[in-house]
Amino acid sequence: MDVNQPKQEHLLALKVMRLTKPTLFTNIPVTCEDRDLPGDLFNNLMKDDPSTVKGAEMLMLGEMLTLPQNFGNIFLGETFSSYISVHNDSNQIVKDIQVKADLQTSSQRLNLSASTSVVAELKPDSCIDDVIHHEVKEIGTHILVCAVSYTTQTGEKMYFRKFFKFQVLKPLDVKTKFYNAETDEIFLEAQIQNITTSPMFMEKVSLEPSMMHTVTELNSVCRGGEGSSTFGTKTYLQPLDTRQYLYCLKPKPELAEKAGIIKGVTSIGKLDIVWKTNLGERGRLQTSQLQRMAPGYGDVRLNIETIPDTVSLEEPFDITCKITNCSSERTMDLVLEMCNTNSIHWCGVSGRQLGKLHPSSSLHLTLILLSSIQGLQSVSGLRLTDIFLKRTYEYDDIAQVCVVSSKTQVESC
Repeated sequence: MDVNQPKQEHLLALKVMRLTKPTLFTNIPVTCEDRDLPGDLFNNLMKDDPSTVKGAEMLMLGEMLTLPQNFGNIFLGETFSSYISVHNDSNQIVKDIQVKADLQTSSQRLNLSASTSVVAELKPDSCIDDVIHHEVKEIGTHILVCAVSYTTQTGEKMYFRKFFKFQVLKPLDVKTKFYNAETDEIFLEAQIQNITTSPMFMEKVSLEPSMMHTVTELNSVCRGGEGSSTFGTKTYLQPLDTRQYLYCLKPKPELAEKAGIIKGVTSIGKLDIVWKTNLGERGRLQTSQLQRMAPGYGDVRLNIETIPDTVSLEEPFDITCKITNCSSERTMDLVLEMCNTNSIHWCGVSGRQLGKLHPSSSLHLTLILLSSIQGLQSVSGLRLTDIFLKRTYEYDDIAQVCVVSSKTQVESC
């Protein structure tokens, strides 16, 4: 903290103190074995020490609280509180006192004074007190500027300022990853790391979706009809620990069929993070709009709507496909071709006409296929040809299915 002292003698004194909660007193235990020279001297001293916990004198953490010994760290998202006191150290009555507190950041200057009114007079040994609060929203150097103006008994107008500099640090490191599903679903993984030196109680981590999406949190497990957190009952995040949160976003029902609109949406939403430190000091961060790379579906998009998880070897099974014209202007005339692979064989007529598909519209198809090889097999070999442009779209590895023998299927049933 940097303080600029005034050059001239003033009748008033300005004191500024940061308001923070106390911390638990820590005491380093000193002990020895009974056969050592001090005997039980150290143990008795610890038992008589009022800062230790009775019955647990060997613990470093005591029952007493200690006031902050320095300015301490301030992290982004926390609330900066300060006590400002102007005291009349002279034997004169001072008039027209005005106290102003501003916070200067790298981008703006904020007025934090609770009241800007002028105090008519201040008698000797009297003081003017004020408490300011500010939720810190920027990283870097902050300067608290406290200015005092007053008038002496002789009518002389006096003015002085003091500057208090402090740094605002980053408490969390947030990284995001996006996964585009075969449908219009988007999975967001948020990795949150505690980069402070003290543990955090993670009170809330939620995703506020954009106007075009709904969100489902995937951070709980349903057991016995009740949901429990995947992180357990202890929601503390130790220093340098990282935790992953998962969310699933879906387009709103009224937009689900508008493939052209959903295709170009890049804004997903904002993460809202609330935590507590030490003795309940609260902090909150909200990220900017999370952006994803829009997937390139091309003009025609093919999705698997339904497919069984497990099928029997060499027995036909059905899948349902959804074909969407992602173009916003052009009507397509499509032909479906089915090409067999080494393990997957299509049942039906290849090269059949699907008819015209208008812009941003979809159609559903039920197809039959079978597998001649056991194991996890990939569904491939679908081809769509647009007759108008003579352009063919190839779809391979669009889904996977587990193929088991008929005997295994019967035993599992």
